[in-house]
Amino acid sequence: MTGGERRPWRAAQVVAGLAAEHVDALVVTSLPNIRWLTGFSGSNALLLVTPHERVLCTDFRYEAQAADEVGEAARVVVESQSLWTALWRELGRLGGVETAGFESAHLLHRDFARLLDPQDGGRWQWRPLLDAVERHRAVKDADEVAAIVAACRIAEAALAATLERIRPGMTELAICGVLEHALRDAGSETAPFEPIVASGPRSALPHARASDRPWQRGELLLLDFGARCRGYVSDLTRVVVAGPADARQREVHAVVAGANATAAAAVRAGMTGRDADAVARGYIADAGYGEAFGHSLGHGIGLEVHEAPRLSKTAEAPLPAGAVVTIEPGVYLPGWGGIRVEDDVVLSGSGATVLTRAPRDLLAVD
Repeated sequence: MTGGERRPWRAAQVVAGLAAEHVDALVVTSLPNIRWLTGFSGSNALLLVTPHERVLCTDFRYEAQAADEVGEAARVVVESQSLWTALWRELGRLGGVETAGFESAHLLHRDFARLLDPQDGGRWQWRPLLDAVERHRAVKDADEVAAIVAACRIAEAALAATLERIRPGMTELAICGVLEHALRDAGSETAPFEPIVASGPRSALPHARASDRPWQRGELLLLDFGARCRGYVSDLTRVVVAGPADARQREVHAVVAGANATAAAAVRAGMTGRDADAVARGYIADAGYGEAFGHSLGHGIGLEVHEAPRLSKTAEAPLPAGAVVTIEPGVYLPGWGGIRVEDDVVLSGSGATVLTRAPRDLLAVD
């Protein structure tokens, strides 16, 4: 299915917001936003959105790819020099554009300078816009949810294959290599983020990078990773112990898994991200580990691994129906280790549907 066949309503949503921002056009520079609006997955593009036209500017490398992916979602312009040259030319051809918006969170300073150059962008007035596209990406349609579900199945298959191959004594880097290989074997297009593989006391580092430290018998191993399918990502965390778990490992894992299950059962569209976060935070605090849960409960996923909405202590906005978010409470005890259990869920007004199926038990490898 081409971008033109399935995405016209997406551009219409963005266009509807332009009048409220008092701009006649929007220049989109974020590649995930360009992909969401047009289907184009290349690495070099600018997109011009007006009430009457969408123009995708790219280079020769992507001429055939753009024609195939974009379809009728935008008119494709292939530029042999700078894409900004093509953009100024296309803006000049359009009538009625006096003030244009740009994505302030994504524009490099060197490109912002182009907007002010009187020979280039200085011919128009410019207005910085925040989340002009992202606010619409937060709500996933059925095709997007299906792609995320497929990415979950890939990640789960990779986890199962990894658990069959890893053993105590392997370094975190070696285990990470096994995991990344398994993701590719299972069909992941890329690793959507650098996997977190942390053993023993290093598992208390929520965003640890894999090191040359060997995983020892009796220690925890935290695996946080994802897969990508049709551009969309999954995000999964499970914890493994080398050999039988001891009493404290079982206790802390039960607290975290309980917080995960309680939050997944309670979160729903319409509640604020803060209230969702408070469900898991309160559960962990009641178990005596409140100070050990320092990060937020979760975040949206889609074309990117971190996108709107947020489930955190400061997130006041209501969670939208159709959002896919992570539920990832954790407890981190310096010098001992950390445990996080993360799942992906899709929200509706009646609750959350958990998309990930991997066992939430404390996994064991002999």
